[in-house]
Amino acid sequence: MEKKRNNTLFLVEVAVFSALAYLLDLVSGLLSLKIWPQGGSISIAMVPIFIMSFRWGIKGGILSGFLLGLLQFILGFSQIYTLLQGIIDYAIAFSVVGLAGIFASQLKDSLSQNNRRKWVTFVLFGTFLGSALRYLAHVISGIVFFGEYAPEGQPAAVYSLLYNGTYMLPSFIVCAIIVILVITAAPKKMI
Repeated sequence: MEKKRNNTLFLVEVAVFSALAYLLDLVSGLLSLKIWPQGGSISIAMVPIFIMSFRWGIKGGILSGFLLGLLQFILGFSQIYTLLQGIIDYAIAFSVVGLAGIFASQLKDSLSQNNRRKWVTFVLFGTFLGSALRYLAHVISGIVFFGEYAPEGQPAAVYSLLYNGTYMLPSFIVCAIIVILVITAAPKKMI
């Protein structure tokens, strides 16, 4: 009975946190002032994915990230120019954020030992890993599909690295801070 309850709780949390991530991304997209013409915004949409990653591990994080990308695709809140670009920029980019769950067990152990410095370090490692992998997916997509927007004489790779870095670095920083604050407010919910 306990396993069935855990499976139900897992599925409910994946659904709720994926929907929350979508809503957070929708709000940030509306508030982004369209600074990034080929897409992207400083967003806290990764926060629910990170929470699921740290709470349920890689499986919870990847599934939540994948569902976020799928919701963006289905509900039309995406900039998709080709199928492959859409898969890279949405399905893959948000799914790999869930790999932050690699640090889930270490984070939980640190929380159970009340070792704040240690669990904050694992949160930073996890949010950095997930953000960096998402950034990498967007950079690859930028090189392949958006290189034509690079200023004359600038290599597409440099353009993509800079363009995607302008919103991914701030997103990582803001998300890491928020995840730390959320866990600080409810550490027992993560264990």
